[in-house]
Amino acid sequence: MPTEALDDRTSTYLEAIACALREEMRRDSRVFLMGQDVADYGGVFKLTQGLKDEFSEDRVVNTPIAESGTIGMAVGAALLGERPVVEIQFADFVSCGFNQLVNVAAKMYYRTQLSVPLVVRLPSGGGVGAGPFHSQNVEAWFLHVPGLKVVAPSFAEDAYVLMKAAIRDPNPVLYVEHKYLYRREKGLLPRPQDVSDESLSRVRAGARVVRSGDDVTVLSYGWMVHRCLEAAEALSAQGVAAEVVDLRVLAPLDDETIARSVKKNGKVLIVHEAPLTGGFGAEIAARISEHCFEHLDAPPRRLAYPDTPVPHQRPVEAESLPNPTSIAQAIRELHKW
Repeated sequence: MPTEALDDRTSTYLEAIACALREEMRRDSRVFLMGQDVADYGGVFKLTQGLKDEFSEDRVVNTPIAESGTIGMAVGAALLGERPVVEIQFADFVSCGFNQLVNVAAKMYYRTQLSVPLVVRLPSGGGVGAGPFHSQNVEAWFLHVPGLKVVAPSFAEDAYVLMKAAIRDPNPVLYVEHKYLYRREKGLLPRPQDVSDESLSRVRAGARVVRSGDDVTVLSYGWMVHRCLEAAEALSAQGVAAEVVDLRVLAPLDDETIARSVKKNGKVLIVHEAPLTGGFGAEIAARISEHCFEHLDAPPRRLAYPDTPVPHQRPVEAESLPNPTSIAQAIRELHKW
């Protein structure tokens, strides 16, 4: 139940997001929530449960099943000085509001010099047998759009801090949160008084090395970071030291941290849950090839979901997803190159 985070600030990934929302709503009366069933029902994942009781229906607003209208109203509210946070029930459904995001919110500042402090929450990803309409990873749709920031936290503490950073940002932020991590990933949250603008800036800066290694660099984000860490741990017993870098912020991308790790190790694997073709891994591989070519000892390699819709059958979905075994195999092959 996502009320306050636990007294010792140990929190699930879902509670971390809820805690950040509550604290930012207390801190700034301009922050309000919009989405389908976010009020009394608490949202489809119960993440906003209890917030209407504290902040009233004026600040926790149920919307119709009309993503385009919801995002359009949120853009208008942001232009008038409010700070809306929109929940899209499943990231897949944001396609219905695509025009409002890529042609209105993303371009508003360039056209008018008016800021749009809007956060759109996108519960994304698979691993739960939810099928093709509730399991997509849609981040690449928006990484091609100037004017949009995209974040994808992998850990509870980052989910908390990145939500605060997104709400305080003057520009539109797409907050990609992985459903599989909601109640599985836990972490220790910082105290609100310890979250300064300076600390938020450090997280906004982007990537973080979550496991050091001198053989192969592994780049990932979201749920896949945890699977990469599992693979790296298993390989350590075999004498292979994989460095795992959690990208965290996809746009703007932290090229500096990526380049530093790649130049050190000379070999890189990029892992993401979205389909391979046109996925974000292709852009990262292109940047590495362009800027780190003379440091590479092997071609950049990608490991991703096959170019198919997500099946309902859990065993078939599990077979398609990058997993610790397939990630470890890819790292071993790079190591031997």
